[in-house]
Amino acid sequence: MKCKKCGGKASVNMRQHRMALCKEHFIEWIPEQTERFIKKYNMFTREEKVLVAVSGGKDSLALWDILTRLGYKADGLYLGLGIDGGVNYSDESHRLTAEFAEKNGLTLHTVNIEKEYGYSIPVLSDISYRGHGKPCSVCGLAKRHEMNRIARDLGYDVLATGHNLDDEAAVLFGNTLQWSSDYLLRQRPVLPEKDGLARKVKPLCRFYEREMTAYSIARGIEYIYDECPFADGATQVFYKETLNQLENTRPGIKLTFYLRFLDARQSGNLFIEKDAVQAHIHPCAKCGQPTSAPDLCSFCRMIEKANTTTG
Repeated sequence: MKCKKCGGKASVNMRQHRMALCKEHFIEWIPEQTERFIKKYNMFTREEKVLVAVSGGKDSLALWDILTRLGYKADGLYLGLGIDGGVNYSDESHRLTAEFAEKNGLTLHTVNIEKEYGYSIPVLSDISYRGHGKPCSVCGLAKRHEMNRIARDLGYDVLATGHNLDDEAAVLFGNTLQWSSDYLLRQRPVLPEKDGLARKVKPLCRFYEREMTAYSIARGIEYIYDECPFADGATQVFYKETLNQLENTRPGIKLTFYLRFLDARQSGNLFIEKDAVQAHIHPCAKCGQPTSAPDLCSFCRMIEKANTTTG
């Protein structure tokens, strides 16, 4: 198979685009497309400060690499979650993230959840009973809280995450199956800043996971290959596997599914009505972050419950 741009031997075949590219043109094409998505969805400008949530995985490190290559002011944020696995998952992912930052002369902010609040994510999950033995719910809550806090406290204009098309399509698939209207209304490439919440963007939302894997390998980015030890059996993994089966039969179906959803959302044809009454948002009495709860936000209530249980 030949590269569409130069006619040389292709390294990456993208069936969904009916296009193959050699290594050199592929690692040029990915940033070019990312720039196009950033502009299409009005994510941020070159004058704004971007905080990239980096986990040590291929997607977040690739995103940081791409934004840096494109000339954006992008710093990284790593959250230490205290998760062990076959290797110490959190320590290894932190090591790879820190090495990437040092190698490329980039600024990395690190927050260790256990040192900051006294509990690792698995311990918080056990104590709070949130997530019924699976720490994913606690992990998501902690990450949202801390990412927004750091972005706000350090004066960043936007928070960027490395969610790819497989991630977004799986979430959309699950929310559609359950007709979770609130989540469907919130799912988009850009969540504007509002009521103390940082603007959140997903510049990789239209790239397949295999494209980001190929990009990371081609760029020589060392990332953690192991999945989070708690991911096994997760509903999200099931949705991804189901969509992969469809994709194997009909290349491009995931991209079509996601883009048609965005088109319907943009045109107002989702057949979902917003509630007329919006929840009142005000600062949490303890951390100052926005919440609709009467006093403490969900994260602070969880920490308070943990302190009460262990104290």
